[in-house]
Amino acid sequence: MSRALPATLRSLARVTASVVVALALAACLTVGRDFPAEKVGEIAIGKTTRDDIHRMFGTPWRTGLEDGRRTWTYGHYRYKLFGTTETRDLVVRFEPNGVVASFTFNAAPPLEGSL
Repeated sequence: MSRALPATLRSLARVTASVVVALALAACLTVGRDFPAEKVGEIAIGKTTRDDIHRMFGTPWRTGLEDGRRTWTYGHYRYKLFGTTETRDLVVRFEPNGVVASFTFNAAPPLEGSL
């Protein structure tokens, strides 16, 4: 019986190590939905419509109101325990007639060519 105990302990140690490694590798959290950030430059204030935005980026991840204006938010946030956290968000504000009043786009780390 004394030989079974070390084998059991070795087996338990292997399982524990495997679980720890799996958790460390999967230690990230993704929130939101990916969207084509390369299309942000196509948005024209006073010209692009809500339908245009929907065609370019799809259904918004979040909607709301800001200063009485309808807003659509596209966001993709990937938080990592190890490595660089990656975030991108686009907030589009619309005039009452459905045309883009303003928008804000942010990315971390910065996208290539944005600095």
